[in-house]
Amino acid sequence: MLDEVERWLADRSWSAADRPLDQLLERKRAAGTTVSVVLPALDEEATVGEIVEVIRRDLIEGLPVPLVDELVVVDSASADRTAEVAAKAGARVVHRDEILPRVPAVRGKGEVLWRSLLATTGEIVCFVDADLRDFSSAFVSGIVGPLLTDPQVQFVKAMYDRPLGDAPGQGGRVTELVARPLLNLHWPQLAGFVQPLGGEYAVRRSLLERLPFPVGYGVELGLLVDALHTVGLDALAQVDVGVRLHRHQDGQALGRMAAAIYRTAQLRLSRGHLVRPALTQFERGPDGFVPRTYAVDTEERPPMLEIEEYAVRRVA
Repeated sequence: MLDEVERWLADRSWSAADRPLDQLLERKRAAGTTVSVVLPALDEEATVGEIVEVIRRDLIEGLPVPLVDELVVVDSASADRTAEVAAKAGARVVHRDEILPRVPAVRGKGEVLWRSLLATTGEIVCFVDADLRDFSSAFVSGIVGPLLTDPQVQFVKAMYDRPLGDAPGQGGRVTELVARPLLNLHWPQLAGFVQPLGGEYAVRRSLLERLPFPVGYGVELGLLVDALHTVGLDALAQVDVGVRLHRHQDGQALGRMAAAIYRTAQLRLSRGHLVRPALTQFERGPDGFVPRTYAVDTEERPPMLEIEEYAVRRVA
């Protein structure tokens, strides 16, 4: 590990307990900073309601100053009751296709996160996956905390244990098999991030609006790498928030995720020859194995500052 990364680990890795809520509220009140929390959601009716309720109970209601000013669920064309459940729990629900309608939406988590910048106004934007179970509001307060207390910090990732069933620390298979090797080999300054692909992170809007967004699974790696090149390692940080419990995907879905992440990395390594943006997997059918070929996410959305509607809103 680079000496620079060892120093960064000592200086920029914290625990959520290091910054009590009353301290964060005092800093927020003094600075007048606004915070938006965004939950990208696709068919998450089983979990999204509890997450919204916990955030409202712990970080909005009954506080002298709410830590969270906006709580927005961006529904990505769910086929279940995600939007209804989220609204009933107290979130503002916006459909993906209602944001920037002149640009046809594509499927993908990164697409939803990119569009959410037009649906929110907070100076700090905090992303939280909508499939978390046994959710703790420390996932929000923990990663927002450094942005409220240290003006040099611009991008904060959550770190946590990820059990797989009863096996501790065995979640995050794509992280260990794909993302961590890529980062260590090509961006060794990012080797200190415990959960580089985690979906919980908080970023200053002034940075987010300058970054391109891969539309699919590569969004977390893409944002992290681009943030490093834009603001430098010392502007990045991570906070330990405990344990993350969520729905795990099957091996084939993880394969598609891995392909998209590799593609995202490859785009950033070279703007010349590109790998073939497709992945063939095999499923057993009644007559043997059947090949299924899936497109790998290749599109990226430009920095939001380049979008006319966003620029008009900033001027207004």
